[in-house]
Amino acid sequence: MRITYIPIIIKKELKLYFNSPIAYIVIVIFLIISGFFYSRPLFVQNFATLRYYFELLPLFLLFFVPAVTMRIYSEEYKTGTIEIMFTLPFNKLEILLGKYLASTLVILLAMALTLLYPFSLIFLGRLDIGATIAGYLGTVFLCLFYTSVGVFSSSFTKNQVVSFIVTFFILFIFFILGKISMFIPAAISYAGIDLHYENFIRGVVDFRSVVFFISLSMLFLYLTYLSTSKEK
Repeated sequence: MRITYIPIIIKKELKLYFNSPIAYIVIVIFLIISGFFYSRPLFVQNFATLRYYFELLPLFLLFFVPAVTMRIYSEEYKTGTIEIMFTLPFNKLEILLGKYLASTLVILLAMALTLLYPFSLIFLGRLDIGATIAGYLGTVFLCLFYTSVGVFSSSFTKNQVVSFIVTFFILFIFFILGKISMFIPAAISYAGIDLHYENFIRGVVDFRSVVFFISLSMLFLYLTYLSTSKEK
């Protein structure tokens, strides 16, 4: 597979993100909300930990990721610029990977800004460094999966709001399966993100959980490729 044009597409998408105030607004809102829930155990429970923050992070990302990815294909379809891209020497897989990686970088940038939390806890109390590193690693895999769903949802509609809603709905299914595991068969609850993400929160980097998130990400990227291969 050629990779020559992927960095070009990533650069183009990042410029589109940060030339608009939307990216800054979404990131700031995310940081404000996550910062509030990070600080709550510190001032209410007087306990230096990131566990509570990590447990709520999948819920925050249910709103943050769709807001970032909803325009990635939808806006191009709406304005017609996607047709221009398809006539350039880029192939559809390069366009897909460029858009996906650009969206992922924006999301991971927001997550990188939250690294202030563990650094501050080092001075405030005894922080479990291993569990913190594992928690952030799990968050990276979670973001890769969430972003793949967002890109997929944006690939079959010209409406960004529809893209946001569809992404949220799909992710919510995976999110809620882990919450109702006691009421559903184990084979179905295994598809929920809780079982796999909680391993990282506990400080355990389970290879099966890594495979779970990567496999789902690749599945939705493949579905996106099939979607974009059709005539629009």
